[in-house]
Amino acid sequence: MSGAAGPDPARSGPAATDLVIVGAGGFARETAQAVRAVNADDAARGRAPRWHLAGHLDDNPALHGRDVDGVPVLGGCERVHDLPGARVVVCVGSPRDYAARARLVRRLDLPQDRFATVVHPTAAVSDSSVLGPGTVLLAHSVLTAAVLVGAHVAVMPHVVLTHDDVVGDFATLASGVRLGGGTRLGRGAYVGSGALVREATTVGAWSLVGMGSTVLGDVPPGEVWIGSPARRLREAGGPALDELRAEAAGSDASAEGQDAGRGPATRMGSPVT
Repeated sequence: MSGAAGPDPARSGPAATDLVIVGAGGFARETAQAVRAVNADDAARGRAPRWHLAGHLDDNPALHGRDVDGVPVLGGCERVHDLPGARVVVCVGSPRDYAARARLVRRLDLPQDRFATVVHPTAAVSDSSVLGPGTVLLAHSVLTAAVLVGAHVAVMPHVVLTHDDVVGDFATLASGVRLGGGTRLGRGAYVGSGALVREATTVGAWSLVGMGSTVLGDVPPGEVWIGSPARRLREAGGPALDELRAEAAGSDASAEGQDAGRGPATRMGSPVT
């Protein structure tokens, strides 16, 4: 009879990294499931799981101490500063306030290297595409060729980003979105479920495209467009316009600083691998 089996060398490796999900709503819960899927895929491939899902952080005190889908809510968002060894992904925002993620990232004021990038194992990401820190790709999303995705972008299930698309920081692509080649999504743009965006089209910063819409021409910054073909409905909501105005003011200040010989202000926004 053989003795007790020793450790499996195929599964040896560095210990799993602690991961904290900021938020405990729908997007955060979906991200937690993606993290579990990543770990399960690692195990199936004989690798050590890469993440230890430490828990959620949420500012709703009614959730503190509770489990959400089996994941504990450890406390408010500021507790992230008590967990310096944990990587972080911020998963908040909705069509009603899609600027919430940007505000929370700014409030937490963490160094860029604290943010994790979470990619569901069923997502298809070409080796010529690039993802920024804090970005989440959920199940069956596809990045075909030379797609650039910025920081803290939410890519929901079954989104298709085709060749040479560029997606700005804090953008949200709801489930089933399709972008034609060479499309540009501005910082903080929100594209609703099932929307189609024609190739070589721009959706401006902090604009919202309604679910099921077909975008055939450029959408200016800070507007809501709906329909097929999509047409302007109104200005974007107050939080999105606040972000747009603040960024315009920051760009003006940056330009003034550059003219004065101080150089441009540093912004989050260059996608990183």
